[in-house]
Amino acid sequence: MKLKKFEGNPILSPLPGSPWEDLVTCNPGVIYDDGKFHMLYRAAGDDEDHVIRFGLAESVDGFHFTRVSREPVFGPSADGPDSGCVEDARIVKMGGEFYVTYAYRPCPPGRYWTFPHDVVRLPECGPDAPAAYSRNLGNTALALTRDFRTFRRLGRLTSPVLDDRDVILFPEKVGGRYVMMHRPKEYIGKKYGVRYPSIWIKFSDDILCWEDKESHLLITGKEGSWEEKIGGSAPPLLTDEGWLVLYHGVGDGGLAEYRVGALLLDRNDPLKVIARTPEPILEPEYDYEKVGFYNGCVFPCGNVIKDGTLFVYYGCADKYIGVATCSVDALLRHLLDGCRTE
Repeated sequence: MKLKKFEGNPILSPLPGSPWEDLVTCNPGVIYDDGKFHMLYRAAGDDEDHVIRFGLAESVDGFHFTRVSREPVFGPSADGPDSGCVEDARIVKMGGEFYVTYAYRPCPPGRYWTFPHDVVRLPECGPDAPAAYSRNLGNTALALTRDFRTFRRLGRLTSPVLDDRDVILFPEKVGGRYVMMHRPKEYIGKKYGVRYPSIWIKFSDDILCWEDKESHLLITGKEGSWEEKIGGSAPPLLTDEGWLVLYHGVGDGGLAEYRVGALLLDRNDPLKVIARTPEPILEPEYDYEKVGFYNGCVFPCGNVIKDGTLFVYYGCADKYIGVATCSVDALLRHLLDGCRTE
């Protein structure tokens, strides 16, 4: 089964003449609320530092989005740990407020596509500098908003000595506890029982307190497949059959194209995988997905269920934004009829 890509893709592209989004618009977090689709998208201008910020766009139908601000609505702090860049928003709503997990670095990454894969620019620093700074690590933090115009930074969610960027909250408690998916790149080898970066789950009584909580392995990659290296994509969606979860996979040790698969998790025990698609449901096909700053990449950060349709919002080649859809019932049938792990 494949998601159907909107014929009007890309739905958002870099804006000529804008100093902060004339080069990149990608990896959008999207949520539907109060009759509108709200999109926080990753944006960058044509600068050497490659500073990354969030723009805001809105839509009524989920396909045609309009930018609502000429300025970024959220960006790096002036002198805090996230002063280098902010990227890849994932949005959930709890208690009438929106919680946004976002990846960040203490220093701008530089034009990462000019370096070897997964390498960023490092700062000049002394021997006693912490790893988060000396290695310019990608950590994840939490922000709170009610209107997507003003935000309160709540702080870091991940360990300062790990590269842990694909961090996603479940939109409600399970068994009375908050639930978080994450993908620490350093959790590999004999100690962790996995060869490639994998998806792990944590549980906590406090939405900001995770570092001392045990990580439980959810799924790992498959040797020689399209999904050797994997990570979470968009926030889980609760359906009648359980939690519907999208994740991304990369073959060739993390050097191949980015594709997307789906999981179905037990409603009351999200560590129980009911079904997993053996083949991707979304993969690069068109020029806007194959030619950019990461060629051959589809990378969702947002998904919405509205009127029985799943909308999946994804970055294309680290340059554009696309949307793809399918019937929720059809995807669930596909998972339950032919993809069960039991």
